[in-house]
Amino acid sequence: MKVQRSFRVTENVYNDRSSMMRHFKGSLLECHFIGNRHNSDVVMMAKYLFSSNRPTDFKAVLPGSLGESFNQPTNCSGHIVSRCNRRPSCCSLEPNNTGAKQQQHGYSTLASSSSSRIQPIMTSLNIRPLTTSAASSERAGMMVVSVQGLSPRVQDLHRRVKQFIEENVLHLEQVRNRRLSQPGVNRWEVMPEMEEAKAKAKADGLWNLFLPLESDPGAKYGAGLTNLEYAFLCEEMGKCVLAPEIFNCSAPDTGNMETILRYGTEEQKQKWLIPLLAGKIRSCFAMTEPKVASSDATNIESSIRREGDHYVINGHKWWTSGALDPRCKVCIFMGKTDTSAAKHRQQSMILVPMDTPGIRIVRPLTVFGYDDAPEGHGEVIFENVRVPVENILLGEGRGFEIAQGRLGPGRIHHCMRLIGHAERALHLMIERTMDRVAFGKPLAAQGAIQQDVARSRIEIEQCRLLVLKAAHMMDLYGNKVAAQEIAMIKITAPNMAQTVIDRAIQAHGGGGLDQALPLATLFAWARVLRLADGPDEVHLQSLARSIYAK
Repeated sequence: MKVQRSFRVTENVYNDRSSMMRHFKGSLLECHFIGNRHNSDVVMMAKYLFSSNRPTDFKAVLPGSLGESFNQPTNCSGHIVSRCNRRPSCCSLEPNNTGAKQQQHGYSTLASSSSSRIQPIMTSLNIRPLTTSAASSERAGMMVVSVQGLSPRVQDLHRRVKQFIEENVLHLEQVRNRRLSQPGVNRWEVMPEMEEAKAKAKADGLWNLFLPLESDPGAKYGAGLTNLEYAFLCEEMGKCVLAPEIFNCSAPDTGNMETILRYGTEEQKQKWLIPLLAGKIRSCFAMTEPKVASSDATNIESSIRREGDHYVINGHKWWTSGALDPRCKVCIFMGKTDTSAAKHRQQSMILVPMDTPGIRIVRPLTVFGYDDAPEGHGEVIFENVRVPVENILLGEGRGFEIAQGRLGPGRIHHCMRLIGHAERALHLMIERTMDRVAFGKPLAAQGAIQQDVARSRIEIEQCRLLVLKAAHMMDLYGNKVAAQEIAMIKITAPNMAQTVIDRAIQAHGGGGLDQALPLATLFAWARVLRLADGPDEVHLQSLARSIYAK
């Protein structure tokens, strides 16, 4: 079955090329270009397609002026046609036979509110579906809103992740609690049971599921999932705070791995990315500083000064998650290389081995009393730390650019997990209120409890749909175009989860505060994420500005 897809060329050419690479894994049948030789984006993409070893049955349909701007390879047959001025809908990408089947297969069209930020259509492609299932063919270009709408392969992954957590992970919460309560135990030692579960997850093929196709178009390092597909798996991981690490899908490693994959050199990938992907080492990310308002990244004071073949690093960081972990071997450090440059070109990022002289852990920081051992959140001082110039990421002055590229996927991962937090809290609240009796009837029969349960279900469902839309936008158009959706979920998801978990704690009474239940830990994480990766106020301001900019 041939499925028509429409692609838009935005200012962010990288994302468009990645989007094309992601969808061209099947045999490309025909490509229609709209543009002219003066449109550099269209010309570049056309050249990319012709240079990608397309099959011999590939047919390009080009406007005359564009067709004259480059030579066609011998294995492709080009046909010059007059310019087409069609403007297909830019709110959804719909194949034939939609309608009633949408509900059956669990997908929906993309809301038209996003269309004003999408550039006019530049290319229209006919491609074969990525999978052979009829449901996958019919869903091309659609936003999947339930597990049932996923491809059979991803549905199977979802089932296996959920089952693995139930059978191999949930009980580790109590194992950890018992271990940490023993006198004389070293809290900063890695728990053997966690490593055993990680080895099993890796052997079962449930490993590095987080890497999006945009960053890993050939699925060389990850599972080849889109952000939307991973969202459903990540929600399951969010039901237990230990689960992400067991699947090698936990922050800050996920963000660091994607950063090195996107922006690192081949040497940097071999030295740091491969061991991180294998789970042999862990990492940390040093950006936030105690002496400035780090929600504005341009305030960062730490310095990265070049001296010959080395950079000398000085700075005071805190909330450097993972820095105390004995497995942490590398840090991505953000500091200023040129204070005289433009405001957003002063910062750079550099890879710093954690055994480099001059790095000193001041103390572990606690979150509502939790030290999150053995990973921890460190206050760290870097004093005259010298690293080779080869350790710089992407180049001097590119730190702010990397930060935006890094934090986009990280924010959506957090929000996916927060939905899992809220789902687990609601499940526990329902169980508790059905079991306990007060004033002569079960708590579940009390009006106040019923309202809390109903509101929680509504709020979770609303938030999930918003997160799925953001993931869908990221898949189709890239992080830059999806900035509004990412900001919305970063505001909504932590507040929603915090509210739902708080209701569950209230329904449990004093038991809701005890470590025997995960509610207090889940609440702490939800509250943290109203600050981590940017506080609510910054995202609200950014969102409002982008709305007015329309």
